[in-house]
This record gives sequence, C-alpha cells and structure tokens, in this order.
Amino acid sequence: MKKSILAVALVLAMMLTLVGCGEKAPVYNDSTYEGTGQGNNGDITVSVEVKDGKIADVEVVSHEETEGICEPAIEQVPESIVEKNSTEVDTVSGATNTSNGIIEAVNAALEGAK
Repeated sequence: MKKSILAVALVLAMMLTLVGCGEKAPVYNDSTYEGTGQGNNGDITVSVEVKDGKIADVEVVSHEETEGICEPAIEQVPESIVEKNSTEVDTVSGATNTSNGIIEAVNAALEGAK
C-alpha cells in the first residue's frame, strides 16, 4: 500500500514538473523596428510596431516586386503576422517569394525587439 501511494505521489510530482514546459510566445520590447528581406525582384523593407510586447502593426515600406502580382502578399501576410503575433504564417500562392521576403524582413526587424 505504501509503495502504491509513493508511486502515485511520484507520478504526480513528475506531471507537475512538466506543467509550464510549453513554449511561450516571445515578448518583444515596445518600439518600431525596421527589417529587410529578399523578395522576388530585390529587397523588401518593413516597419514593425510592437505595443505591449506584441506585434501591433507590420507595414511594407519599400519593395521592388512586380505590380499586379505582389499586392495580395503585401496585404495578407502582414495582417496574418499581426493576427497570430508570429511569422509562422502561410504564404500567398502566386506570390511566394514576396511572402517569404516579408516574413524574412519581419524576422530581421524582430531581432532588434528581443
């Protein structure tokens, strides 16, 4: 009986140790940061605003991407990043390189926010 109580107590202690081991979302320092990534036709530069430790706004400030093709990525990717507070977002079909360039630029900007 004592061994089973001891075993249960040990299992509970191990379970409590694992609580809180989950990955936390990064917390960033509030400010506005700029970063650059490689798009399809050249550099993409973004401005990333951080408020209350979270990504509050992402704006593409300059790019050399093809007009008529890049717009969906330039609109959707920054919105998704803000919504998820993460750069782990989907790329836009047909504008994959532009999407990846925006994500790379935001990651570069956030390096300064840590």
